[in-house]
Amino acid sequence: MGKLTHFNAAGEAHMVDVGGKDVTVREATADGRIIMEPETLEFILKGENKKGDVLGIARVAGIMGAKKTSELVPLCHPISITAVELDLVPEPDSNSVYCVATVRCSGKTGVEMEAITAVQVALLTIYDMCKAVDRGMVMNGIGLLAKSGGKSGVWKKII
Repeated sequence: MGKLTHFNAAGEAHMVDVGGKDVTVREATADGRIIMEPETLEFILKGENKKGDVLGIARVAGIMGAKKTSELVPLCHPISITAVELDLVPEPDSNSVYCVATVRCSGKTGVEMEAITAVQVALLTIYDMCKAVDRGMVMNGIGLLAKSGGKSGVWKKII
């Protein structure tokens, strides 16, 4: 197990100095689900929400979330993101919507936090848009699937 990098020798929180790192192409993919009542998923699929297209708005929210990650997570570096791909897939068999986000940049630090934030904000937006009909929705399984680039190279979640 590696060491925690967001603490200095005195044990105080600090922002990691990435100034000496090489610029490389970095990519991260994260995923997660929101589980709901069958009627809620049907409501989404029929486009009956007065607030608009739930999945379309959630997709834009997730992209915006990735771009705002450094404003939400205190020790994250602001990153010049070059691409965010975000898919929302309704899964009627499990009464859920599956979200997968891939974020890319050319930079000195990774985009794992941006990919995870994109998924969380997209799913949170679905919750917000549907909470009037289903307050019991649950977001789960949110996490990193894979990353590449940088000193540590390729990492993939073992499934």
